[in-house]
Amino acid sequence: MPLPARLVKGNLPSKICLTCGRPFEYRKKWRNCWDEVKYCGEKCQRNKPKAAAAN
Repeated sequence: MPLPARLVKGNLPSKICLTCGRPFEYRKKWRNCWDEVKYCGEKCQRNKPKAAAAN
């Protein structure tokens, strides 16, 4: 999904975390790699499910 040219607070894209299942929103630090972001934070990335690790 391509990002809009101008992101406005309150209208940011969101995803569902693969570990905890909670929604999380776009962050400025993910600007260049938003398509590759799968987890809401470092803790969820460290505790990712075993099935996701095989992919």
